[in-house]
Amino acid sequence: MRYEFVLDERLGIPLPALALDWEMYTAEERSDILLQWEEIRAKIPDRIIQLETVINRKQTQLSEEENFAVSCELNSEIHELASVINDLNIWFRVQQEHQTGHAHL
Repeated sequence: MRYEFVLDERLGIPLPALALDWEMYTAEERSDILLQWEEIRAKIPDRIIQLETVINRKQTQLSEEENFAVSCELNSEIHELASVINDLNIWFRVQQEHQTGHAHL
């Protein structure tokens, strides 16, 4: 297969796995890739909201936690979730940048 979308467990969404440089795909293939990506991309805001809900719950736990080791673990988990949100925001912008000619999948 010349391209596929592979689930990224960390982000919780499929990401493009392109075997060729973008310019090597036919116009039809590029259109298909972008259509599939747009469907995935549309789900990113909902995924971010899910992660923000988890962060809020963990922050509440953190504010009530008295055990230092548990507090450190909660803080680490919050940091990782925030990092995932940041990466999702970057992927969300990929299509917008492609449309302006600044980047592609």
